[in-house]
Amino acid sequence: MTDPTNLLATLAARSRRKAIFQPRDFAAAGLHPEQIRRLVQAGALEKAGRGRYVLPGTELPDEMGLALVAAAAPSAVLCLLTALRVHGIGTQASREIWIAVDRRAAKPRIDYPPVRVVRFSGSALTFGIETRDIGGIPVHLYSAAKTVADCFKYRNKIGLDVAIEALRDGLAQKRFSRDALWEAAGVCRVSRVIRPYLEALENA
Repeated sequence: MTDPTNLLATLAARSRRKAIFQPRDFAAAGLHPEQIRRLVQAGALEKAGRGRYVLPGTELPDEMGLALVAAAAPSAVLCLLTALRVHGIGTQASREIWIAVDRRAAKPRIDYPPVRVVRFSGSALTFGIETRDIGGIPVHLYSAAKTVADCFKYRNKIGLDVAIEALRDGLAQKRFSRDALWEAAGVCRVSRVIRPYLEALENA
């Protein structure tokens, strides 16, 4: 069995670009599950969720929760209130991380942080996805325009006032163009819903 001390040194070097480790990272480095368990017991590794680990003293990014969710559910997409926060739109803050998954997919098993799962399908699921790197983990989220359109589509779930605020603030900050908004609204089938609010803002 490979010496875990040397492998920890290798992981420490990798941690400069990857803050969160998963079983596949240990497997690639030659660490076996029993070694991982012993390292956690000895305090040489810290568990940060199901199948996610960090080195002690690691300075994780402020968005660690987003990276942990993305590591646990790599096909999920940050959406609605969480995507608004990432884009810096509006004033909404949610204790839960909102993610979109395919309507036919199994619900992701995530013990931490708390998540709210919304099921999308077709182009509403695949349109407008962006990817960011957080702690070495690829994190998928919807574009600002798609997120605002989603807010109107799910206005009964998050509140119409939240959707209107997102529209107003996103336009004021120039987070998206009107053309991008209309394209996203078409995909989400909320063009008629958004139109009067957009016209009201333009005429204000």
